[in-house]
Amino acid sequence: MRDSASDLSSFSITHKWPAKHPELLQLYSLPTPNGVKVSIMLEELGMPYEVHLVSFDSNDQMSPEFLTVSPNNKIPAILDPNGPNGAPLALFESGAILIYLAAKSGQLMPQDLAKRYETLQWLMFQMSGIGPMFGQLGFFHKFAGKDFEDKRPRDRYVAEARRLLNVLEQRLTGNDWIMGNEYTIADIATFPWVRNLVGFYGAAELVGFDSYPEVKRALAQFVARPAVQRGLEIPKRA
Repeated sequence: MRDSASDLSSFSITHKWPAKHPELLQLYSLPTPNGVKVSIMLEELGMPYEVHLVSFDSNDQMSPEFLTVSPNNKIPAILDPNGPNGAPLALFESGAILIYLAAKSGQLMPQDLAKRYETLQWLMFQMSGIGPMFGQLGFFHKFAGKDFEDKRPRDRYVAEARRLLNVLEQRLTGNDWIMGNEYTIADIATFPWVRNLVGFYGAAELVGFDSYPEVKRALAQFVARPAVQRGLEIPKRA
């Protein structure tokens, strides 16, 4: 009799991306700042998983199969064959996935209830502020928006990026990590975006990144973690 926990055939996403190891958590992703949050988290946890590349070049994110798991057509998404009560669980939204994996593993989230909610507030700070604002700055600085003669849209996001970096700078002053000495999902959510801002987007000079020494320090120690180095390359682009 087939184990229901590893029977994923009812999920149509597995028809497009067949699971070679259906007993493992399935990750559907791309190495973008949001995508690597989950691969870094899984690497930090040492949790076995199977990864599938969702290629934007071929519009995989718009495929009917992917939309059954991620109706907002965004990566990453997961399919856990061993979800709550032993039933498979599909999730989208990187923040929700980080919370789920922290709860499932009992790691990278403070046990103290007050600190747990404080961690969640910094996770939401990334989800609602750093991610969207840095992404808009990237559009106006690196992609199609860079050709706009009117630089007011770009400058609006430059100013907001600087404001957010200042909030993060103040938080990290005197703290190893966002939650003090404890490395958490708040760091895993935030620093891939900071890295992307100054690296891939090439906006370090534009935002005056040298003016944020604590952010620079925390970013460097984040990138130096072996699990982060592995997670940043997963899944490799085709």
